Amino acid sequence: MEDRWKNYRQTCEDYGYKPVGTGELFTDPDVNRAREFFRNKESRKLANKETTVREAVTRLIPDGCYVAVGGFGTNRIPTAVLHEIVRQGKKNLGLSGHTATHDFQILAAGACLDRCDVAYVVGLEARGLSPVARRAFEGGQIRATEWSNAALAWRYRAAAMGVSFLPIRTMLGTDTAAHSAVVEMRCPFTGEKYLAVPALFPDVAMIHVHRADVFGNCQIDGVIVSDDDLARAAKHVIVTAEKLVPTAIIRDQPDRTVIPHYLVDAVIEVPYGSYPGNMPYEYYSDEAHLKAWLEAERDEERFEEFLQRHIHGVEDFWGYLEVIGGMSRLLELRRQELGMSQRSMEDV
Repeated sequence: MEDRWKNYRQTCEDYGYKPVGTGELFTDPDVNRAREFFRNKESRKLANKETTVREAVTRLIPDGCYVAVGGFGTNRIPTAVLHEIVRQGKKNLGLSGHTATHDFQILAAGACLDRCDVAYVVGLEARGLSPVARRAFEGGQIRATEWSNAALAWRYRAAAMGVSFLPIRTMLGTDTAAHSAVVEMRCPFTGEKYLAVPALFPDVAMIHVHRADVFGNCQIDGVIVSDDDLARAAKHVIVTAEKLVPTAIIRDQPDRTVIPHYLVDAVIEVPYGSYPGNMPYEYYSDEAHLKAWLEAERDEERFEEFLQRHIHGVEDFWGYLEVIGGMSRLLELRRQELGMSQRSMEDV
């Protein structure tokens, strides 16, 4: 019975429901098992959870676990944690590719993944496609189950709500559904056709925020996307923050706390932690560096040198930031985001 979710089609048929897609179900949607896990979590306590990126990855992300990334596209991504996963050589990870761009590119570059729930991956939006990410799928290194962006978001929502599935209309009649793990059902009140999407409980969520305290209470400026649900769905949560602030500042505006401390396992202060992605109201994305990634990926030997220079050959994220130009480059990106002149920045 413990592994019955892996053969979800037979389970569905046993209960009289019709499996629609051919995709694998990579995570267990059983709410009762998840509730038992959350009930016994030590990190739910109000305690100091400040640590380092290296320690958090070592402790919370073992080979083979299933991870999810917060933010959206190249906005507010936890780059420091992703680099450390590659630097530590983590393997056979599963990934929720909800709105994955540079985050997926990094993990594919490190050959860290072997399975993925796909909504948006490989592409870096208008910048183009990642050759390394594309080769990983085409070469069969990564097994894929397809979903829409909304469907993956609602899988987080189901887990956050404490239910094992949610009925949805998105994907009905599409090829995406045919390659997913959805199940057809009828509304018991109206008889309308819906698709049931299973709850998604990632082993680890990695989320970058604007500010947090040492206990893990987090605030995000601007669009939250699905990070509130993701934090409630994940069994463990690693938070990186642009800055750590006194708890009094968090409590001064409690309505802005999107992720409360009892969801968080580790918190790390990482200024510019979304680089080369955008951090809303803080700094713009480094388009030149993202272009350099894509160009380097076209030649495997050149790309190995690129990874050595930017990830493997530096001790940590701070070393990476020095390689790309240090504070001079970072302040330039801050000026772009804020629309400020050099003189204005000097006065800040």
